[in-house]
Amino acid sequence: MAVVVTGVLFAAVKTTETGAEAASHAWTFLAGPSRVLADPTDLLALPAIALAWWVRAHSLRRPPAARWRFAVTMPLAVLAVTATSAAPPTPYVGSVTVDDQDRIAVHTWPHTVWTSEDGGRTWSESTADKERKGQTAQCVPKQATRCYRVTEDRKGVEQSDDGGSTWRPSWRLSSDDIERLSRRYDDPSGFPTTLAVQARPGGHIVVVAGGPDSVVIRDVSGTWRRVSLPEEAPEVPLRGELVWAWALAACALFGFMGAGLRRYGRTYLGIAAVTCAGFAAALTPWFDYASMPANQEVSMLMGTGGLLAAVLGAPVCLGLAVAGRPRKVPVLTGVLGAPLVYAAVSLPFRAWADGSLASYQIAVALAVLLTAAVLVAGALLVRRDARAEEQRSSAGL
Repeated sequence: MAVVVTGVLFAAVKTTETGAEAASHAWTFLAGPSRVLADPTDLLALPAIALAWWVRAHSLRRPPAARWRFAVTMPLAVLAVTATSAAPPTPYVGSVTVDDQDRIAVHTWPHTVWTSEDGGRTWSESTADKERKGQTAQCVPKQATRCYRVTEDRKGVEQSDDGGSTWRPSWRLSSDDIERLSRRYDDPSGFPTTLAVQARPGGHIVVVAGGPDSVVIRDVSGTWRRVSLPEEAPEVPLRGELVWAWALAACALFGFMGAGLRRYGRTYLGIAAVTCAGFAAALTPWFDYASMPANQEVSMLMGTGGLLAAVLGAPVCLGLAVAGRPRKVPVLTGVLGAPLVYAAVSLPFRAWADGSLASYQIAVALAVLLTAAVLVAGALLVRRDARAEEQRSSAGL
């Protein structure tokens, strides 16, 4: 069954866009932004499944393979899982102009032009030999009193209603917009650099190169909106938040299971506390240097020591949990509560990453509230089961 399911799913992912998209979403949910590409040539790896089937059947008839076989096959396995296809480069918005046919033209790297004939509602893609230079300031055609310009810090746009004598803010990147751009790209340059103004029926529009992967459009009503080119922008990495989600889920699992042990409870809780603290310490090297201790050597030492404590403590906790005759309800609460804790931590940050939540602080507050709700509900269930256990024990006496 494992061989058949693996083969079918692998074939579906590599031969259909739907399968590749589903795999991308699954890996993104578990490990952060991931991209799985449909590539039928990868089906050449399917014979390895038949080899795995044969090895499994062979191992059932003979003693385990010698260590030298492991040493030979392990490098091959590592090579097999690292054979991947390179993702296409992300377009980079370079300049915005109005071309000779009075179309809005967005020049992106590498040598791609997105044009719009309807004021930025729809876009078509073409190629260009070279990029046209844009402008940082421009007035509305046949209306010289209304002008727009990119701010000096390249984080917004100002407008003038008196031909450039005075200026006032018209649109600006929020701190959360800047944070998302900074997370998407190692070098978040590409903040507003050029703009184009076009007269339209009922008014005018302004199109600004609003970041590495997008433009910002002011429609004739004066409303600003962001448009990604291509239409699907890269996802915002949430590495630190997802690591915390995994760590807190593991701590919830250990905590609920330990609350239901009939034996070794104190020993288990002590080791579980050290293990969870190790998880937290192991997270340190995953964050930006700004959030790390001033001494990077201390930070790395904390991460290494924490990882060692977590790796050694987790199996000990599981062994004590099995030997401690745990009650069923706390075990089920831990098993079911752990993924709920992961979702409670990760989902608000995912909503912030895709723009559904405007503020990172709101995402933090929601994550705290949802996680607290899951933990309180789990604690009440465990407490209720403990009281029922006490009543049964009293009745038995």
